[in-house]
Amino acid sequence: LRLGSIAPNFKADTTNGPIDFHEFIGDKWVVLFSHPEDYTPVCTTELGAFAKLEPEFTQRGVKLIGLSANTIDSHRGWIKDIDELSGSKLAFPIIGDKERKVAFAYDMLDYQDTTNVDQKGIAFTIRSVFIIDPKKTIRLILSYPASTGRNTAEVLRVVDSLQTGDRHRVTTPINWIPGDDVIVHPSVKNDEAKQLFPEFRIVKPYLRFTPLPKEMTSAAV
Repeated sequence: LRLGSIAPNFKADTTNGPIDFHEFIGDKWVVLFSHPEDYTPVCTTELGAFAKLEPEFTQRGVKLIGLSANTIDSHRGWIKDIDELSGSKLAFPIIGDKERKVAFAYDMLDYQDTTNVDQKGIAFTIRSVFIIDPKKTIRLILSYPASTGRNTAEVLRVVDSLQTGDRHRVTTPINWIPGDDVIVHPSVKNDEAKQLFPEFRIVKPYLRFTPLPKEMTSAAV
């Protein structure tokens, strides 16, 4: 899978019932993220963090959906621990992928850590993240080792960058957060930029900044 490719469709059982993934996406953005195993320490902290931040994603028109190579019954029991430990109320679905079918389709497998396998020697899923837009296009792919928890704020920041860029024909520089200056997209010529961004400034012919208040970004919710 590559950025810009269509996210593979699949049918699966989840903790919220069966889904057809493309139908689940509908006209929303989706963050699909996998975990190595239920009832593991790092994963537990991650699910709690995503659950707490879910309202922020929802306000941006983004659905969350998790995946772990375990059964639905295992997931449901694990959710009780997650809610207890994080003080959250996890509501988004978690895919049951005991046969690793979705994991294989999305290449969510760990080939570095040979100990990260089940009793049959099949690799568990790693910490993969996919941001998918309403056109079912993959816009971001992140892969973390099983030992390292993700940064949920970074996932949300990328959502803001992508949605804001699509809306305003801009890109975002290093360490950008909503409210910081953005970069005028290379496809926007200077004459048009003057109309779209009256305060834009040319640093180099290929690097043009413009203010973009937080109220004009997808974070203005």
